[in-house]
Amino acid sequence: MDNNYGKGLWLSPLISDGMVLQRDSEVMIWGKGVFEKEVRLSFLDEEYSTRVNKDGGWSIVLKNLKPGGPYDMVINHDNDEKIIKDILVGDVWVLAGQSNMQIPISRTLDLFEEEVKDANYPEIRQFTVPMVYDFNKPIDELNGGNWIPVTPDTVYDFSAVGYFFSKKIYDKYNIPIGLLFTAIGGTPAEAWISEGSLMRFDRFREILTMCKDDSYVQGTIKSEQEYNDNWYSELYQKDEGLKDIPWYSEEYRDNDWREIQLPGSLRGTELEPIRGAIWLRKEIDLPEHMHGKEGKLILGTVIDADDTYINGVLIGNTGYLYPPRRYNIPKGLLKAGKNTITVRMIMTQNIGGFVDDMPYFIRVGNEQIPISGTWKYKVGCIIKPQAPTTFFQYKPIGVYNGMIYPLRNYSIRGVLWYQGESNTGHPYDYKELFETVINDWRKLWNNTNLPFYYVQLPNHCPWRLEPEISGWAQVREAQRQLLKLPNTGMAVIIDAGMYNDLHPWDKKTVGERLSLWALNNVYGEQNVCSGPIYNNMVIEGNKIRIFFDYVGSGLLIRGDRLNTFEISDRDGVFYPAEALIEDDSVVVYSKKVSNPVRVRYAWADNPEGANLYNKEGLPASPFMS
Repeated sequence: MDNNYGKGLWLSPLISDGMVLQRDSEVMIWGKGVFEKEVRLSFLDEEYSTRVNKDGGWSIVLKNLKPGGPYDMVINHDNDEKIIKDILVGDVWVLAGQSNMQIPISRTLDLFEEEVKDANYPEIRQFTVPMVYDFNKPIDELNGGNWIPVTPDTVYDFSAVGYFFSKKIYDKYNIPIGLLFTAIGGTPAEAWISEGSLMRFDRFREILTMCKDDSYVQGTIKSEQEYNDNWYSELYQKDEGLKDIPWYSEEYRDNDWREIQLPGSLRGTELEPIRGAIWLRKEIDLPEHMHGKEGKLILGTVIDADDTYINGVLIGNTGYLYPPRRYNIPKGLLKAGKNTITVRMIMTQNIGGFVDDMPYFIRVGNEQIPISGTWKYKVGCIIKPQAPTTFFQYKPIGVYNGMIYPLRNYSIRGVLWYQGESNTGHPYDYKELFETVINDWRKLWNNTNLPFYYVQLPNHCPWRLEPEISGWAQVREAQRQLLKLPNTGMAVIIDAGMYNDLHPWDKKTVGERLSLWALNNVYGEQNVCSGPIYNNMVIEGNKIRIFFDYVGSGLLIRGDRLNTFEISDRDGVFYPAEALIEDDSVVVYSKKVSNPVRVRYAWADNPEGANLYNKEGLPASPFMS
């Protein structure tokens, strides 16, 4: 830092109105100022002072703050005074990982709309760290951000996992909760690791070298943006459905269109190879009492993108595969009698379709009008598939440098982590990568025992049929094995995922299962905080007996018999096995295996039927012995 900073008083965006400070900790307040001049700070009837050092920085440490607030803090320096208002003291958690931690409450409303609509928890607050990556050096300070409390207006933008985690704790203890929100969709573990630690992994050296070249990064971004602009320009220019009488208009006649059954994939149809635009239309009849009323179109999930119209009016669009389509229908648009839904479905890279086993209907009040069944279709245009885009926030060390390192001075209670999906394509070193993340972050915050509670990957099977070897089971196993690290905890959610959605909607179960670890380890409760976790096994002739941690008050089968257990001998081939609960253990055997060596449970992307729980209602973790 330049010792001629000389610009008066500067504070990190973290040190701002509404901030939550960590209780019972050494809390640093820091900033920049004019060399050698005094900084005075007043907080909770205590006075502190220091002087700006030769690098232009200063810091003051507050100790042993007790939960409460709101309070004000006054900082004076070089004829400049800043008053920081509405400060709370409580527990601060970093929310980290990829999209499933990032998913906001607004994406969970199919399940929780009524529950969250009046949410008013002003003592639960979230600070969203700006998305910044840097491959050459750690960034010293954040360049923006502010603290937002939970209100009926803001709750929809909160991390859903973070919200339900915080609410569970706050409802019980009334201690303020601060969330430092850092999750970025699609990021693999290596993006959250420091450069020094990453150098142990040879497979990242080449790409990191390339990313350190700013001209390569900026040139790639520019050229890909130009390419994507041209791709969409060609799409719109060639789409016959946008010419003359648009195919979404009420005046258009679709008499020569062909029929298709939806929802479903276009695989196996003449439309399978198409990349470009396919138009879909469906007529529905509405009763007189729905005329002119507001409603909502529930359009499941569309691959890849869509523009969606009702009676010639655009009611919503989504530019990529994953988000559920939930489009508001404005007052006055719906009519008694015939109404036309038109979907312009855009395939960029994937085989198109409406994802199966999702909801498809129009809702008006409490009534639902189904829209599944026979639709009409016509091809708007066919163009070459869109080339993949390079997302530099996914590259090694980038977001660690830009989003985690700048938080190092802010005192926190612990980390909540939900990540791993982006490492399933190469799961073989995930255990080492994730362990490196944990160790790096604990070193950064100078706390070898920093609580690090994470989510094991849920049940999921991608909605596509391309043959592939998935690493979901391997990543889950790596996550399970890292419970060996001190003060870690793992929320098992193989019963809370969705086979057909990478972003399962039930984030309440996820947040609350994470909270069980915090309630025990931070708040001193003695609850059972996990389902059964594999501990060890004993070979008993042609059977294997398995012992678990976190048995609680006993093991439980949800159903008639235990499923998804498999057993193998020395050849390594696993066979489906019978499994029985005996006291606090499970005995596994198969007629096909006379000399068993290994056993595994729920070893699949989507382990349907996995049904071992403890009597507290928490599911057993998948494992391989």
